[in-house]
Amino acid sequence: MSYVPPHLRSSSTTTTTTTTTTTTTETSSVTLDDQSKLSYPSSNSHFNNDKSSAASFSSFSHSNASRWSSGAISTANRALARPDAVIPQWKPSERVLRMKPELIEEVCLRLNLDVSVSPDSAPAPAPIESFADMCLHPSIMKDIAYHGYTTPTSIQAQAMPVALSGRDLLGCAETGSGKTAAFAIPMIQHCLAQPPVQRGDGPLALVLAPTRELAQQIEKEVKAFSKSLESFRTAIVVGGTNISEQRSELRAGVDVVVATPGRFIDHLQQGNTSVTRISFVVLDEADRMLDMGFEPQIREVMRNLSEKHQTLLFSATMPEEIEELAQEYLTNPVQVKVGKVSSPTANVTQTLEKVSESEKTDRLLALLVEEASRVERSGHPFPLTIVFVERKTRCDEVADALVAQGLHAVALHGGRTQGEREAALREFRKGTTNILVATDVASRGLDVSGVAHVINLDLPKVYLVAIKRPVGWVISGIHLSNLEDYLKNGNKFGNSSE
Repeated sequence: MSYVPPHLRSSSTTTTTTTTTTTTTETSSVTLDDQSKLSYPSSNSHFNNDKSSAASFSSFSHSNASRWSSGAISTANRALARPDAVIPQWKPSERVLRMKPELIEEVCLRLNLDVSVSPDSAPAPAPIESFADMCLHPSIMKDIAYHGYTTPTSIQAQAMPVALSGRDLLGCAETGSGKTAAFAIPMIQHCLAQPPVQRGDGPLALVLAPTRELAQQIEKEVKAFSKSLESFRTAIVVGGTNISEQRSELRAGVDVVVATPGRFIDHLQQGNTSVTRISFVVLDEADRMLDMGFEPQIREVMRNLSEKHQTLLFSATMPEEIEELAQEYLTNPVQVKVGKVSSPTANVTQTLEKVSESEKTDRLLALLVEEASRVERSGHPFPLTIVFVERKTRCDEVADALVAQGLHAVALHGGRTQGEREAALREFRKGTTNILVATDVASRGLDVSGVAHVINLDLPKVYLVAIKRPVGWVISGIHLSNLEDYLKNGNKFGNSSE
C-alpha cells in the first residue's frame, strides 16, 4: 500500500493542517555496459546564543507516550512545545572579512570554483583557505587536527563558509573532493548552537543519502568531527539492520540522524522520531536518490519541516529534476561548483569496446586474467578494480566466474545481508579482495582510495554520470549514437573501437 502523507490523512475528531513550507592517482576507465510544556534552557552547554527564530510545527510531532498511525495525530501530540531553532551568529576571521573582490576572484580561480547567486541575493561568503579562519568551535578544531586535516579542499573552502553563514547551498563536486566534511563540520557547529536534545525529541539535523553504505560512511565522518563532544549523539537509520535498536536510539534523542529516505519514513510513521526540531538538512547525492525513486519520500520530509531551516543539496550532476527540487526547497541558494559538472575528470583514461552481449563476460575475464599476469611478472599487486553490472544475479555470476579463474573477487548488491555488504567493502578497502563486482549500490559517493580500474559491464542508465567516473576499460554492447549528446560537447574516449 502506498504511503499517505500525514497532512492528507483525515480523522473523525480532528483535522490537522500542515504548513508547507587528496592526492589523485592515474586512473583508467573501461565501460562494459518530526498542551504540555517542556522546560528547555535558552542555551546549551556548548554555545550561548540569545538569538532564536520562530519555528512552525510539523504534522510529524510526537510525544514519548504516543504514536501516530494511519489515523490522526493526538491533540496532546500536536500541542507539544518545542524550543525554537537558534540561528547561529557566525563570522569568519577579520582577515577574511577584509578580503577584497579581486582577491576573492583570484582564490576562486585558483581553487577551480564557480560560485553564483541569484541577482536579488546577497553576495556569497568569501572562500576560506584555512580552518583557523573559519572560527569553528574549539572541539571541532581539535578533531580536525586529530584526523590530520590541514587545508580545506576546494569544495570545503567555499561550501563551509556558505553553510556556516546560514545560507542554503546547492553544491556540485565529484566523489573524493571532501564534500562530506564540507557539510558535516558546519552541521555539527549548527547543532552546538541549539537547545539540547531531550528524550523524545527528534534530531536537530538530518542527512539523507541514497544507500546504506554511503550513509554509514557519512555517519563515520560526522562522528570523527564530533569525537571530542561527549554529549553529541548521532544515529544511523538504514534498512538491513535491526529496526528496534534504531527505535531505541531515536527515542532516547540524538543530535544528528544520517538516513536513507525509506527507513527514515518508516520511523516517522511508527512515531519513533519527528522532524519538528530539524533545522539543518543535507540531501547528499540528490540526483542518485531521484534515480532510485526516493523523490516522494524526500518531498514528504521537506514539506513537513519547520519554517526556519537550512538546506544543503549536493549532486554530482544537474539534471532538470534536481533544478526543480532546488527551486522548490532551497531559498536563494549559493550555487557552488568545483570544476566542470558532468565532465570527465582529467586523470582518467577512458576506453570503449563494443562487443556482443554474449561475449561480455568472456571479454572481461580475458582482460582481468591478462592484467593479473602482467602485474605478476612485474612483481606488483593486482590493482583495485570495480566491475559494475545492472542486475543482482549477474553480479553473483560474474564474481563466481572471476573466482573460478583464480582471481580475488567479491560481490556487492542489495540482495546481500548488511553484514555481507560491510564485509565486502571492508575487504576491498584493505586490499584483501582486489576485485569488487557491484550493482549501482556502490556507484555513488563511496570513498575507496587507490582504485585503478572501473569497468561498466552493463552500460549505466545515466551515461554522463558513469562516464565521468574513474573508469578503466569500457566494454559496452550499445551503439555509439547513444552517446551523441556526450560527444557533441567535445568529449572523447581515450581509445575507442569505433
